[in-house]
Amino acid sequence: MSRRITTIAAAAATAAALIASLVGCASSPASSSDAGSTNANPYGLIQPGVLRTGTLTDAPPNVYLKDSKFTGFDNDLLTAIAKKLDLKVEFVGTEFSSLLAQVKTKKFDVGSSSITITDARKKTVDFTNKYDFGYLGLETPAGSSITSFDQLKGKRVAVVQGTVQDDYATHEGLDPVRVPDYNAALNQLRAGTADAWVSPAEIGEKTASESGGKIVAVAKKLSENGMAYAVAPGNDKLREALNKALDEVIADGTWKKLVEQYYPGRAIPDGFVPGSGK
Repeated sequence: MSRRITTIAAAAATAAALIASLVGCASSPASSSDAGSTNANPYGLIQPGVLRTGTLTDAPPNVYLKDSKFTGFDNDLLTAIAKKLDLKVEFVGTEFSSLLAQVKTKKFDVGSSSITITDARKKTVDFTNKYDFGYLGLETPAGSSITSFDQLKGKRVAVVQGTVQDDYATHEGLDPVRVPDYNAALNQLRAGTADAWVSPAEIGEKTASESGGKIVAVAKKLSENGMAYAVAPGNDKLREALNKALDEVIADGTWKKLVEQYYPGRAIPDGFVPGSGK
């Protein structure tokens, strides 16, 4: 009888040890996996190692598609920044009117589209340090009597919805014709359904130069704020990493090289310093 009790006790002890071991095995890999996940994805990206980026397809020389590849100053600069962080960039085309909301809801890790920093936009997304400046451009059909921004009152003015040009038109009390993209703005001028287009100046000037004389760039003025990449609110680790890498590509000459490539001869305004300025 005592031998049976001893055998049962031994079996019970063995079972208890086995259960404890299994519990330990179940909990241990989870914590190890969590730590590994954090290390593998320190910037909280949608996909570890990949910077999923919302951008536009039709806004050269800033952001556009060429031979089925996303390129332009903003996108090439972001690719150089990502390389410093050992990240691959995955560009996805979208419309500017929805871009910031898509960054906020983490459909994209980053928004890249010459996004001007404004207080209103800061309520939706966070911004990196500025990497560029911009001018508002004014384009009209050839033969138009409009030659300056102060002649736009009472005129139908095309703007891409949600852009700083849209903000300008609203602030100035103009009659904006809001469209989803730059091609649509150009079509408004061609069709005569808009009298003028307030554009990002570089994009407007390039479009005018390629229109065969049908569209004319008549004026431009410096936009008040710099341009930056947008990231989801609260993703400080990603924002800080992008800022650090931006400073690195400024220091190694990449930023200057891309400026000369995409904006040859463009004067840099007094006081403009990209990145942190350090």
